Amino acid sequence: MADLHIYFAGIKSKNPFWLASGPPTNTGYQVQRAFDAGWGGAVWKTLGDPVINVTSRFSGWNYGGQRTAGFNNIELITDRPLEVNLREIRETKRAFPDHAIIASLMVEPKQEKWHEIVKRVEDVGVDGLELNFGCPHGMAERRMGSASGQVPDLVEKQTYWTKEAAETPVIVKLTPNITDITATADAAAQGGADAISMINTINSLMGVDLDTWNTIPNTAGKGTHGGYSGPAVKPIALSMVAECAVQPDIQVPISGIGGIENWQDAVEFMLMGASNVQVCTAAMHHGFRIVEDMIDGLTNYLDEKGLHSVMDLVGQSVSKYKKWGDLDLNHKRIARINQDYCIHCNKCYISCEDAAHQCIEFYTESDGTRALKVREEDCVGCNLCSIVCPADGAIEMIEQPSDVSMTWNERQRLIRVFGG
Repeated sequence: MADLHIYFAGIKSKNPFWLASGPPTNTGYQVQRAFDAGWGGAVWKTLGDPVINVTSRFSGWNYGGQRTAGFNNIELITDRPLEVNLREIRETKRAFPDHAIIASLMVEPKQEKWHEIVKRVEDVGVDGLELNFGCPHGMAERRMGSASGQVPDLVEKQTYWTKEAAETPVIVKLTPNITDITATADAAAQGGADAISMINTINSLMGVDLDTWNTIPNTAGKGTHGGYSGPAVKPIALSMVAECAVQPDIQVPISGIGGIENWQDAVEFMLMGASNVQVCTAAMHHGFRIVEDMIDGLTNYLDEKGLHSVMDLVGQSVSKYKKWGDLDLNHKRIARINQDYCIHCNKCYISCEDAAHQCIEFYTESDGTRALKVREEDCVGCNLCSIVCPADGAIEMIEQPSDVSMTWNERQRLIRVFGG
């Protein structure tokens, strides 16, 4: 059986599945229940000066019959006294010494503030610290959260201040609400971060009620922007992890966060460079027991692949992630319709005709029935037909042989040398 133990920035964990900082890690009771369920670690809900939260503070976006495909929150950091949180962290660590407990921190961008909270939190026995530079609402208006996380100089400076006082590993949690996340990732590394985690929630407004015209959610008829999470953000999070993983100057471990609901999601993040994963929204939606399926699924996957350790997955797909200019312009696939599986819904025809390259056409079978086929010489292999097709196996993308590869960057170099 494969070994699921990880060593993330010097922090030992029995498996790569951690709860992310948020409502599921608000109290010692919750974190202890999570550890009983099998989670390897937990990042405690962000500590700082306690705040006053509002109601309502959550909203969900349902799509295609799936509940909570996206999730929005306007909740802030802990609203419980720091002394209460610290007491419960100490109790939880004593009860679960083999589980990783990370304290998420957020204070004003002042050196003395960081030194003070680091010393108080480390005194209760945490395994590491996570600096919350990602929260996009409420705290940002107070110069914290993403307001700090969007400024590379502030990220570097506050990371450095934390490292001055810290004796445990320091993880910097990055905001996705920025043009280039690698700029702040590099700043964290320059400030001495032992690791980075991404992504925090994406700035969002979930919706507007068409009857009342109130925003969703709303507090006494007034609303605001919040943080977006859930399965819908996974492609964005995975892309940002990949962008940081390929940067040679950002040589720190990555904790992957964003839309992770099952073991398959976790494997994708680890293949793309994450050394562990953090989960929040899925635990809120389905409960702590989802980790059981995640552990079983990951173990079985590693055994099927013949891998002895989960760490063998980390970064295996990073070399496959390139800039667009490094992709082969001569590579070609075409679509082919399998009549045995086609249900004649005509979705592929409509999509190709209206939004692609008009290369799917009707023809008449020998028995007089109408069917669809791809005019292969005109197909550009865009995949749209296979994406919209509701019948598994009805459309296959067939790879075409190519003798010579040529990327855009190679083409441009040849033009510069030999002229266009």
